[in-house]
Order: sequence, then C-alpha cells, then structure tokens
Amino acid sequence: QCAERIPEAEAVLDLLEKCPEHQKKGGFPVIVFEGLDATGKTTVTQAVKDTLNGVLLRSPPPCISQWRTVFDDEPTPIKRAFYAAGNYILASEIAKASTQAPVIIDRYWHSTAAYTIATETSGKVQDLPPAQDEVYQWPEDLLKPDLVLLLTVDPEERVRRLQHRGLEKTKEEAELEANSLFRQRVEESYRRMVNPACQEVDASPSKEEVLKTVLQLIKKHCGF
Repeated sequence: QCAERIPEAEAVLDLLEKCPEHQKKGGFPVIVFEGLDATGKTTVTQAVKDTLNGVLLRSPPPCISQWRTVFDDEPTPIKRAFYAAGNYILASEIAKASTQAPVIIDRYWHSTAAYTIATETSGKVQDLPPAQDEVYQWPEDLLKPDLVLLLTVDPEERVRRLQHRGLEKTKEEAELEANSLFRQRVEESYRRMVNPACQEVDASPSKEEVLKTVLQLIKKHCGF
C-alpha cells in the first residue's frame, strides 16, 4: 500500500517476489550471530568466517540495506515490514551459499522479532508477552539456521565500547542507551525465542577467548 508513496518499497517487493517460496538449506551449517550493537558481532562473525572458510551474510542484505535510512524514518509497521522482507530475501542468499560453504550471518529473524516485541510493549520485562507466546516462534516459511548465538556483554561494558567506537548511533541504539527498560525488553525477547532458541555467549572476555567458545559451540551443535 505504501509503494505509491515510497518508490523504494516497490523495489523491495520486486526483490521479494523473485525469491523462491520454500528455500532449502544446503549441506553446510548456517550459524547466526545476534546481540545488541557493540557486543562484538562484527569482530566475531569475521573471525568465524575466516576460521571456517565460510561466507558472511548480513541482515538486511546489501541489495536493500541502501534504503534502510528511508524505512527507519517511516511508521513502525512499514519499518518492520522492510526488515521482515529483508529476512526472506536473505533466506534465498543463505539457501544458495550453504550449498558451497558454511554460512555465518550477522543478525537474522530474531533481531527483527526482538526489536518489534520490545517496541510494541511498554514498561518492564514482566509486561512482555508470556514466554510461550507464538510471537517468539520462528516463522514456518522462513529458512531455519542450524545454530543461533546471542552475544551479550554487561551494559556498562557495551556503552564503553560504543563510546570507544565513536560511531553515529542508530535510532534504536540511542533508544537502548537512553532507556534501560527497552534494552531489557530486547534482551529478554531474544532469550525467549524458540525453534531455534538462542545459545547465549558472554562476549566480555578477549576476542580470542570468545572465538574459542563460539567455535566449541559450533562444533558441538553443527558437528563442524
């Protein structure tokens, strides 16, 4: 409906229509890394990609991420539809890449869901939908990863890393920093995701230690 007003929406829908309806995963493992900004996703995903000789993909995928700023300024339903569409476009890239090499993904469906749930709920963690609610379920028609790793660091360390990076904040990052209740709702939403659930990894130690922990989990869950 918004395609008439937002030309980029038409382009996103065109890309979405070209994706096969039921993507099948190839024979190589698909590993997703989730977490708030400054939890070390970029560093860890790159290191895992290099170690496993894999392919690194991101959500939203590059073919639509150029329009991210346009949709971030739109009302929440349109913005969320953009990110949801991005996951399905990414799924077709995962299906293709996983026939040739291990696939490492920097954010996927869980991010879209966790931020949506946290935004739609006001108040404390107790005000989130109950743990068994269907909002935490992986969509049946979306290609599933073999493993989802949730990187966490304590709030003070995360803020210190963000300041050290000196990068411009996204709207959601500014909200996370200004509103600790919002941050708690996002993190708790991640923890409630099921089928697949997130395996939590403490990303506070050194890069080498975090990589070692991550590779052990991949070996255990993916036999790789």
